[in-house]
Amino acid sequence: MKAWRWVLLLIPGLLSAGEWSGFIELQGRYFPQQALDSDQSDQLVSVVLQPEYYQRWDKDKQSLLFIPFLRWDSEDDERTHGDIRELIWTYAGDGWETRAGIGKVFWGVTEALHLVDVINQTDLVENPDGEQKLGQPMIKLSLEQTWGILDLYALPGFRERTYPGEAGRLRTHPRVETDQATYQSDREERHIDLALRWSHYIGNWDIGLAYFNGTNRDPLLMPDLNNRGEVVLIPFYEQMHQTSLDLQATKGDWLWKMELLHRSLDSGSYNAATGGFEYTLVGIADSDMDLGLLGEYLYDDRGDDASTPFENDLFIGLRLTANDVEGSELLAGVIKDLDDDGWMFNLEASRRIGNDWKTSAQIRLWSDIPVDDPLYVFHRDDYLEFTLTRFF
Repeated sequence: MKAWRWVLLLIPGLLSAGEWSGFIELQGRYFPQQALDSDQSDQLVSVVLQPEYYQRWDKDKQSLLFIPFLRWDSEDDERTHGDIRELIWTYAGDGWETRAGIGKVFWGVTEALHLVDVINQTDLVENPDGEQKLGQPMIKLSLEQTWGILDLYALPGFRERTYPGEAGRLRTHPRVETDQATYQSDREERHIDLALRWSHYIGNWDIGLAYFNGTNRDPLLMPDLNNRGEVVLIPFYEQMHQTSLDLQATKGDWLWKMELLHRSLDSGSYNAATGGFEYTLVGIADSDMDLGLLGEYLYDDRGDDASTPFENDLFIGLRLTANDVEGSELLAGVIKDLDDDGWMFNLEASRRIGNDWKTSAQIRLWSDIPVDDPLYVFHRDDYLEFTLTRFF
């Protein structure tokens, strides 16, 4: 809330100049199966407001980007929340750039799992796929030279992961008690994390090599009693060192992708990787549509001891792009556990309506998930989601 208070002081100045845009969104979810907990609902409605402000000055050397985010959810008090996705000042010099404020950074190239993406915390109440991220306080310096781009980060403030509340679907059983989170570092959320990343392209290859030293964004969930004597899971945030490599090669209609990491923590070190391809069939059936065929392998050397469900899994999917004026798109994929019968299916489709509206739908299914698999908590949480968005 401290961030919101000082942001409010900027509002009068922001309204007087610059460009405003953004969207408002109505979303509904339906869960066909009865939840494990009677407090959980089979359907929900939520509303999102995300305005965006952008201003440039000083001959475009300086800019300010402000993106607040608000969601109201009819069922889950934890999913009703607000965040500053970005409030970032940028200064672009000759061969260098600096940014300061609250920002978002994405690392990675693969489709099924963004393995090396570590700067921003996951906003897990938004979607179980981990795609939505919280804004991260940061100071960033980028140096652009003939040998590549070097990004240096100081991250002076940790964001705890959000989790669904007692009435929310897509949650653990027992639920996560975020109010009792603990840390390995004595400085807790005030620990200053450091990171650097070198990126470059050599011929058809895009390369990213990164190092991170700080608080692990993926907490250990430890069973304990909360203040009411209930069994809950308490997040414990360790310190970690992560070294990672991401590669992408463009070979005609082929994209070859790979992400590798080594992560060192007190609870144990491990290696993980994900990699595969995307092959695009251009103009299928003499039409304007393109069809992308995707395949990736997901690996974690901890095996059954991994905190992630994707330790020996295969992803197969397709991406259909209509290339029409409505921007119609469809992405479908399945992740199959190669150690047992479990699998997860996901379908996403979207289409614009005129210049200001967009509709999208998502179907997510889990099947034959073993009891000892981290995905078992979702085995009754198949859902259909429909979203209507109005841009302004």
